[in-house]
Amino acid sequence: MSQISEPPVITSVDPLFALPGGEVVLRGKALLTSLSEQTQVFFGEAEATIVFGSADQLTVNVPENPSGDTLTVTTPNGSVSANITLAALLSENLHPVANPAIDDAGNIYITFSGSRGQAVPTSLFRIDNETGLTPLSANIMNPSGLALDAAGNLYISSRSEGTVYRLTVSGNLSTYAEGMGIATGLAFDEIGNLYVGDRSGTIFKLAPDRQIFVFATLEPSIAAYHLAFSPSGNLFVTGPTVSSNDCIYEIDPHGVITRWFGNLGRPQGIAFDLENNLYVAASWRGHRGIIRITPDKQASLVISGSNLVGLAFDPSNALVLATTNAAYFLPWSVPGYTVTPILPEP
Repeated sequence: MSQISEPPVITSVDPLFALPGGEVVLRGKALLTSLSEQTQVFFGEAEATIVFGSADQLTVNVPENPSGDTLTVTTPNGSVSANITLAALLSENLHPVANPAIDDAGNIYITFSGSRGQAVPTSLFRIDNETGLTPLSANIMNPSGLALDAAGNLYISSRSEGTVYRLTVSGNLSTYAEGMGIATGLAFDEIGNLYVGDRSGTIFKLAPDRQIFVFATLEPSIAAYHLAFSPSGNLFVTGPTVSSNDCIYEIDPHGVITRWFGNLGRPQGIAFDLENNLYVAASWRGHRGIIRITPDKQASLVISGSNLVGLAFDPSNALVLATTNAAYFLPWSVPGYTVTPILPEP
């Protein structure tokens, strides 16, 4: 590489949203001189690791403790900054395996799921603005999927017991349904049917009167099924396998299954916005993070981050992101689509 004496220029940052550990690509001019060690990238005051560099492109890892909302490239010939939005840590030392759940007041429900059969002192938590992380008195082994109804009652699947529990707003825990296999993902439809993903191959449908039906059967998952309804009323499901070419399934109200989108690595939590865009925690084209897929199936990496397992929209249109050990808050601009039906009182 010949010596570059021009000041650096950033023309694009991709993606514009990231978590610590995520990979961000900077494009521009004069980003790297002939002496590569003289180029530095900072997120606020924290220095990033450059994993690939050329004069017109840098690939960097977001440091573990970034600050501010700008990144800066510094070379011997000058510095240049650009905007980026970084997720803020809400709580750590958790172990979610699916989407968090968020009620109308903005309270976040999240789990310490543990390995299968592992008993922990507290497996379910609430995060709020006043008290932060609060343990909930619900002794559930391996809580996995979470869902809320219109009254704010929380539904929790246990993959070790094959049981779905209901935790009322007043704190009463009861069994809602049993015999759900390796119960993982949960999702309500508009009329109050609760769908439960048994990762060994079945999607169950629980009517509001708790009658149980087999709604669909899929290829077994090595981890969990993740479920979400779209604004159009169809159920979407991910279930990571050992393949590097997993897909998202679409299931219509009659249980007819379609492979909706493929070429994903380990797709996990999914959610929709009101514009019918699907968001999924997955790997795509060598990048890990949140992939947004439009209704016409155009995909793009919109949030970079490693170890992501789920996401949920909060009432302020922000996103709460779950990794394998923490929860993060990320400002967003598009309202999410959520289904919280009215059900009979417990």
